[in-house]
Amino acid sequence: MLFNSYIFIFLFLPLALAGYYGLNHFKQYKLGMAWLIGMSMWFYGYNSIHYLFILIVSILLNYLLVEGMSRVKRHKSRQLLMIVGILLNLGILFYYKYYDFFIENVNAVLKTDIHLLRVVLPLGISFYTFQQLSYVIDYYRQDCEKYSLLEYAAYVSFFPQLIAGPIVYHNELIPQFRDISRKKINAENFSKGIYAFVLGLAKKVLIADTFSKVVTIGYQAVGELNSSTILLVMVCYSLQIYFDFSGYCDMAYGIGYMFNVELPVNFNSPYKAVSIVDFWDRWHMTLTRFFTRYVYIPLGGSRRGKIRTYLNVMIVFFVSGVWHGANWTFILWGIINGAANVAHKIFSKWIDRIPKVLRMGITFVFCTFAWSLFRAESVAQAFELWNRLFHEGWGAIYTPITDQFNNIVEMKMLYRIGLSAVINVYPGLCVLILTFIVVIACFAMRNTQEKTADMQYTNRKIITITVLFIWSVMSLSEVSEFLYFNF
Repeated sequence: MLFNSYIFIFLFLPLALAGYYGLNHFKQYKLGMAWLIGMSMWFYGYNSIHYLFILIVSILLNYLLVEGMSRVKRHKSRQLLMIVGILLNLGILFYYKYYDFFIENVNAVLKTDIHLLRVVLPLGISFYTFQQLSYVIDYYRQDCEKYSLLEYAAYVSFFPQLIAGPIVYHNELIPQFRDISRKKINAENFSKGIYAFVLGLAKKVLIADTFSKVVTIGYQAVGELNSSTILLVMVCYSLQIYFDFSGYCDMAYGIGYMFNVELPVNFNSPYKAVSIVDFWDRWHMTLTRFFTRYVYIPLGGSRRGKIRTYLNVMIVFFVSGVWHGANWTFILWGIINGAANVAHKIFSKWIDRIPKVLRMGITFVFCTFAWSLFRAESVAQAFELWNRLFHEGWGAIYTPITDQFNNIVEMKMLYRIGLSAVINVYPGLCVLILTFIVVIACFAMRNTQEKTADMQYTNRKIITITVLFIWSVMSLSEVSEFLYFNF
């Protein structure tokens, strides 16, 4: 089930809220928690019962492993169970996400013909696997208590963060579930939740999905594009993934607030970053902290000299690339970002002397180039894209792109107010202007967390949110998945 769908907005979410708060009102706290788990299971299994089966089995196996660790006294036995837990979770992830990729490469190198499984990737498996890994490892380290099965199931399956993050630690979520004061509706939190959800919905439906039309056509016809169009497509994808992920984070953040649950911030205006290091402190923040805590620090972090630090950084970004997908494009993307982070650490003295605005621009350009590799279907396609960018010359925007873009409802409205003559003469003008405006907005506007922190409802704000909600709902006829569902 998707946040940007009629069934979620008008049926699932109201039902989930009503049941949860209704049961808690009568002090049926365990039933309220069970209701939340049940609704989360419906949310996850809506499109596939098979997905739901994997999630339930994963929850039970990890819970039993921790239960086993709680019953044994010997350190080596606990360590063995922890290792089993890590291998089990990574094994499940490997089977569903990486097996075919691994076999394809084995076949290519060894000239074999091993059969591929063609297994469909369960949505969000990377996210809930990492959450469970954190619990298994932390319990082994004695950094947390053993939770009840009900609490643990709620922690893993809580639907706002189940499919695309944020990656939440057990000690961030479960104490909030236990807090009786959070079991009743809080008007302030609920209003913040609505505000954040609507903003996120608008980002996804009105901005990300609009730019996706340009990106999809562009990547399907790379061999036909001139330099102007390729640059446009690359920037549009940077905006698509930005507002897609930002929109999802806002909606997750907002739904959490409706349940009086504060999820960790996962997205903090990353295009305002003044360096690639700063970018990764702002983009997918909970994934960055996970790798820092469970990969970078155990490897030695920055405690073993500069060379070892640089190597650890490269390992983390290599793992990050692998985590994002079973394709060499993701791996190379991770390596490029790792190399950029290492380069910044080496040359930071000189980089920091560059004016801030210029550093922001350089970071955005770098990210845009890196994202083009991230989006490409293959490394070869990415190289073709970059080659054509510098060698095909500048000219009119690819006609199918302008035709598709100018055919959306909002553009048709411009025709009705007398701009048809201008659009007919300059068919690519609208997409270029919109792209420019949205890029500037990324640098200039406050993010949703900043807006909700000191939010006061005014007539203007109420009207804005109402219009955005109606506009977004009217645009839901073409429901599209969030990009991060694929990772």
